[in-house]
Amino acid sequence: MRGLLRWLLLVVCAFVALELFFVLRIAAMAVLAPESTTFQRSQVFSQLASDAPPRWRQQWVPYEQISEHLKRAVVAAEDDGFVQHDGVEWGAVEKAWERNARLAARNNARAPARIRGGSTITQQLAKNLLLSGERTLLRKGQELVLAFALERLLSKQRILEIYLNNVEWGAGVFGAEAAAQHYHRKSARALSASEAARLAVMLPAPRRFERTPGSPYLAARTRALLARMGRSELP
Repeated sequence: MRGLLRWLLLVVCAFVALELFFVLRIAAMAVLAPESTTFQRSQVFSQLASDAPPRWRQQWVPYEQISEHLKRAVVAAEDDGFVQHDGVEWGAVEKAWERNARLAARNNARAPARIRGGSTITQQLAKNLLLSGERTLLRKGQELVLAFALERLLSKQRILEIYLNNVEWGAGVFGAEAAAQHYHRKSARALSASEAARLAVMLPAPRRFERTPGSPYLAARTRALLARMGRSELP
């Protein structure tokens, strides 16, 4: 029994130490830009493992030097309630769970042990910055905890700034400046409304859309986003 209690105590201590490490890293981001994210490093390692030449194009730019069109387009496309919520949209998480459960039922399987969809910008940032790419319930729980930490330690503007500077926009293309240069040969601050909308609709599957830039689906989504992104509220 003592051995079991000692083991449990070690597990609890390790968990607390990990959470403290995460919180300290997030707190530091109030003034320091992250040099890389867990997601970015995993992509580079994948390239190295496949013997492909590593690609990593990224350049940090301050919030004020990113086109307002792009900010509004990304918020409208990814998380229209970004300014109002506290890091998690519980209604969206519930709908995502129900959707996964229905898919599992149609496949004659048990309810899935993972949740897809329903993530806010804050949750996406928490996942990409600090967590692995697996989609288990345990990792999802950790993502929620880190999302709350991000919202309490950083401003909404800082969260969006870090997100826009690190999100993937193609194979080895990370952040708004790299994306603007890669797709439009201009700086992030010079993007037009249509260019910004096109970049924003790529975010769910940037590497796929990078290979199919003339996709009719991409063009239709861009037009739809252009019609509503002006109403998006920015921090």
